[in-house]
Amino acid sequence: MKKYLLDTNIFIQAHRLYYPFDVVPTLWRKFIELSDRELIYSIDKVKKEICNPSDPDALALWCLNDLDNNFFLDSSSCLDFYAEIAKWVYSNQHYTPFAKSIFLETDLADPWLIAYAKGHDFILVSEETSEPLRRNKVKIPDVCTHFGVKCITMMQMFRELGETF
Repeated sequence: MKKYLLDTNIFIQAHRLYYPFDVVPTLWRKFIELSDRELIYSIDKVKKEICNPSDPDALALWCLNDLDNNFFLDSSSCLDFYAEIAKWVYSNQHYTPFAKSIFLETDLADPWLIAYAKGHDFILVSEETSEPLRRNKVKIPDVCTHFGVKCITMMQMFRELGETF
């Protein structure tokens, strides 16, 4: 059974731009249903990016109150793959030093998502687009390609799952 690992931007872009709770509540119910069926997950670092404890917004409250406690997985189980990714990014002459340092910030979810997906055979779901020629930003799909991790968009995930609204 395929399992999908969701990037922070799946939630933030859906909530703030395209599918707010009050307009498209079915999307948010679908996330809960797919989580309950153990098809979609994310990691603790995504939760940290979304949930500001001092000023939680509606998305943070939804994550805290509506998603199962097991939805956000512990990323420390993929430290070996994270180290591989960090080494590759750090030694890659294509990217600028600033791009490398931003991508490898301690709490940034991106490299941890890739590491978790690789280590646990998940499909990574992100709205980032591949830009292999870009030097000033390390993009999730490009790192995924190098490490053999499948990376798709949210709509591609729904199609693979045969989900409709």
